[in-house]
Amino acid sequence: MEVRIKSVELSSQVKLLYAEQGDPTGIPLLLLHGYADSWRSFELVLPYLPDSVRAIALSQRGHGDASRPPEGYRPHDFAADLAEFMDILQLESSVIAGGSSGGFAARRFAVDYPERTLGLILLGSPFTLHDKPGVLELWESTISKLTDPVDPRFVRDFQESTHVRPVPENFLHTVVNESLKVPARVWRSTLEGLLEDDSSESLARIKAPTLILWGDQDTVVPLSDQEKLTAEIESSRLVVYPDVGHAIYWEEPSQVASDIGVFIKEHIRF
Repeated sequence: MEVRIKSVELSSQVKLLYAEQGDPTGIPLLLLHGYADSWRSFELVLPYLPDSVRAIALSQRGHGDASRPPEGYRPHDFAADLAEFMDILQLESSVIAGGSSGGFAARRFAVDYPERTLGLILLGSPFTLHDKPGVLELWESTISKLTDPVDPRFVRDFQESTHVRPVPENFLHTVVNESLKVPARVWRSTLEGLLEDDSSESLARIKAPTLILWGDQDTVVPLSDQEKLTAEIESSRLVVYPDVGHAIYWEEPSQVASDIGVFIKEHIRF
């Protein structure tokens, strides 16, 4: 399928870049990347998604080639951007998918805009970051002190820590380069917003059908987080991938795309 690269400008003058493929009249699927990534984080998944799905992978503010405003990096801000982005594309509703910490913005959107959420997909997403010693240590030792230019060795180590299976070297090179576009202040502000996020307290308000995918070798997000998400979100189902790490959509892109396609076909009415 042809991937079309486009951009929009929000009323705040923030420009967002996105990649789109599939049937323009099909069920919309909005893909939200994780911390310090961009739309290109979904490059391995896109080729396997059904042609019938209108897949849109978005680079959120401060990331990739999107604008880098001085503020607005909480999950609530990303969710508000997404609502306006959908307005511009004249999308009344969509399936919202969030990879890793992108799940915070995705579920915030599902809570704040329930009538616009056809379905929710969480890909290796935490229940909360408040209780993650590794994340807290990363904040204290590195991110809170990060300055420009961000060290490429740190970025590569950061990205390599998210997967246990090999991923294509050219793809890893791409995601590292995308992360290097993110200024130190955005690394800081985004993680600060994630650590302060309290959307886990509102998960019971999500009524949209929800698919939760997780790899059992994930060293960032434990199974207990996935069980909490499943317990709190009423119409949710957990699928566990054996021998897969945190970045499940990098390690098993075809299976992730297949599971997303089946979920949309069976549970989404458009």
